[in-house]
Amino acid sequence: MAVGRIHSCESFGTVDGPGIRYVVFMQGCPLRCLYCHNPDTWEIGGGKEMTADEILAEFKHNEAFYKHGGITVSGGEPLLQVDFLLELFEKAKKSGIHTCIDTSGATFDRGGSEYREKIDRLMGLTDLVMLDIKHIDSETHKKLTGKGNENILAFAKYLSDRQIPLWVRHVVVKGYTDGEEEHKALGRFLATLHDLRALDVLPYHTMGVGKYKELGIPYALEGMEAASYADAEKAKKEILSEYFAAKKK
Repeated sequence: MAVGRIHSCESFGTVDGPGIRYVVFMQGCPLRCLYCHNPDTWEIGGGKEMTADEILAEFKHNEAFYKHGGITVSGGEPLLQVDFLLELFEKAKKSGIHTCIDTSGATFDRGGSEYREKIDRLMGLTDLVMLDIKHIDSETHKKLTGKGNENILAFAKYLSDRQIPLWVRHVVVKGYTDGEEEHKALGRFLATLHDLRALDVLPYHTMGVGKYKELGIPYALEGMEAASYADAEKAKKEILSEYFAAKKK
């Protein structure tokens, strides 16, 4: 029996996939995004231990509310705990529960490793992937997160090849991800993907700053003003304009 390292759970998630969802926030993340609002999820090996059966038992408490929803695993980075996700999703699918993974894709291994074989099995049990694409340029992505984006874009292509339903999320951060050319490049990339179901463009916010102070961690974007919903809408229009233009070619 696999045991998961869990940061927290949310009973009535409304922004983590279709419908009302039970959201499991996994502990541990390989990225250090400058604008991360959950630095308390970074530590690998922290959190509380839970089994798949315990999570499903909690899901069952409010199952009537999840009729048009399901279970979403988020993070942190859920794909750091593939063995646990395999057991959880195998049991969830036996009960007819819709499954979703909210991931950065940063752990994706393009080789023929044991991890890749497990990812293949896991995707066979996954109804939807919500993928964060933080920047289309790898060097800027490294400045934002500490790592390049090669694995992330490769994971997007892998999902496309397997025709896994995909939602993409992108955060607008002034001076980092608010450039029109970057948006157009992202739009052209998204146009190469199959089964893209949605694009969420979100404005950077400062709601997590207090956590950094509590944890004694310097906040890299100290003084950075929050982006507006108008900024996010402008970015989304630029991305989609290029997306549809590329689709017509």
